[in-house]
Amino acid sequence: MTTKRGLITDSFKVVKKARRASKREKRASPPPPQKEAEAETVREKELQKLKQFDLDWRFGPCTGIGRLQRWERAECHGLNPPEEIRDLLLQTDTDPEYNQSLWSEYPL
Repeated sequence: MTTKRGLITDSFKVVKKARRASKREKRASPPPPQKEAEAETVREKELQKLKQFDLDWRFGPCTGIGRLQRWERAECHGLNPPEEIRDLLLQTDTDPEYNQSLWSEYPL
């Protein structure tokens, strides 16, 4: 008394999907606008340099004082702060994100 084991296809109906005549064409997504992306990365790099300036204690404390004032104070004391920081601060003198130190949001 042996029972014949059937194939799995005996129990389940085979369903084949119809192939499409034309394959989908993959469209390349348009590249992001370069000017905006470059502007953001330049701004981020500049702000990162300014944060590093804030965190460098060689130029004195930075709480309760603006970045340009701190740079000028360090220059008066002969601490040789980076000229690129001064140039950057003078170019962006109207932007408070550039002028205020990293700790300006914290109360004294």
